Amino acid sequence: MEDKEIVEAVLAGDTQKYAVIVERYQQIVANLTYKLCGNRLEIDEVTQQVFVELYTALPRFRFDSKLSSFIYRITVNVVSKMLKKAKRFISTDAREDLPEQPSDDRNAQQQMIYNEQMEELRSAIGRLKDEQRTALVLYAFENFSYQDIADVMQCTLSKVESLIFRAKKNLAKEIRQ
Repeated sequence: MEDKEIVEAVLAGDTQKYAVIVERYQQIVANLTYKLCGNRLEIDEVTQQVFVELYTALPRFRFDSKLSSFIYRITVNVVSKMLKKAKRFISTDAREDLPEQPSDDRNAQQQMIYNEQMEELRSAIGRLKDEQRTALVLYAFENFSYQDIADVMQCTLSKVESLIFRAKKNLAKEIRQ
């Protein structure tokens, strides 16, 4: 079933179909949440909040963008609110996405250096301003186009270009320090 058909069914009163949306996008929301705030303990809570807000916002969805973009926008907003409220940044102890075993291409020492570099990168990303971090994560880790990022962040294309440029510049500065 296409997203449009599912949304139309939910809006027509078939609330059972909402489970299809949750199932289809739950992992995507959880992954983005992790990349934006890195705190594993709150990913489930944030993901649940995203789907609660999505359900109430669904009548405002106009099909002029993809449902996934609408969900990303809500996710970014929920994470942003959470970060402002808690005044937290990307956790530097989140290591679950790093390989635990050395890969076949790396010896143990190379793997250790790689893990340290990834940890330094995560920490540096966590110190970026919220908008810069969001734009950079969507661009670099989610492979969003500038236009898709503008849709999700509800801003202009030139602002996205500026945010990503400044994020890269600030990230390079953070890493050099």
